[in-house]
Amino acid sequence: MDGVVRAWGKILAGYRPNLSIEITRECPLRCPGCYAYGDEHLGGGITLRDVRDLKGQALVDGVIALVDQHQPLHLSIVGGEPLVRYRELSQLLPMLSQRGIYTQVVTSAVRPIPIEWKGLHRLQLVVSIDGLQPEHDERRKPATYARILKHIAGHDITVHCTITSQQVRRPGYLEEFVKTWSENQDTRHIWVSLYTPQIGEVSVERLSKADRASVVEQLFVLRERFPKLWMPKGLISVYSTPPSSPDECVFAQTTECVSADFKSRITPCQFGGKPDCENCGCIASAGLEAVARHQLGGFIPVGRIFTGSVAIGRTMRGLRESLSGTPPTRPAQETPA
Repeated sequence: MDGVVRAWGKILAGYRPNLSIEITRECPLRCPGCYAYGDEHLGGGITLRDVRDLKGQALVDGVIALVDQHQPLHLSIVGGEPLVRYRELSQLLPMLSQRGIYTQVVTSAVRPIPIEWKGLHRLQLVVSIDGLQPEHDERRKPATYARILKHIAGHDITVHCTITSQQVRRPGYLEEFVKTWSENQDTRHIWVSLYTPQIGEVSVERLSKADRASVVEQLFVLRERFPKLWMPKGLISVYSTPPSSPDECVFAQTTECVSADFKSRITPCQFGGKPDCENCGCIASAGLEAVARHQLGGFIPVGRIFTGSVAIGRTMRGLRESLSGTPPTRPAQETPA
């Protein structure tokens, strides 16, 4: 409850309580369907691999500057592959911990996770695993199962799997995946997202309506059997009827997403481009939407209060920026003068 109150205060003051930073443009993987390297991720004309990113002390200083500017309660460090910058992160993560910022590092575990990160207060390590070993190793090499198991040893990780149509259509696949990682001693939680396409996308990863319904049905059953599958009922339900646009998405409205040059904004959310919101399967979006659909006292949706708070916050943010003379972070598709 304290976290909700603090986030509400940030929103009323015109800040977004969540910040997502693509900490590097570099990644040794070439995963099919990766939104971060899509042609439209940054609005067209430039891709993540084209931006000029930072290294060394400049990167450390840049992250701290963004944190000072946006004052987030929650910071997601993504990429590219964040472990490419493990030296800089080994400086940054203790600093962020001392500031009391809840920090999430999303990685493929393609290289060892520094053991000194274990035990850092408010740090969550999320390892992306695309299904069972044969499919995962093909999609995400060189971040194979063998490397992951070696590199996560001694840590408490959250396993995150994005479900695609290929996985749904094999009977028992999701259950086998959850069982496999539930039995791993280094797994603390398991999260499941659904593949989120771009508008008009035609791909083998894209789920049909029947696929989505099947996943939702399975998750309701599996969450009861496997405690490490941290998927509340309200969150799972959102996968059946996700927010239909960024304007209705709590995650999009409360998260500032910045690319690897630390200047370009990713809009309308971390996917960039034109995400097909009606087929969204983002666990972050679903989780916050579940909160918004909760009814206080049994009849007042939290989302109604949120909408009014955002309107107040926008006014406060505009006033603050006009008084400070500080221009906002530019959208990625804009060309600086």
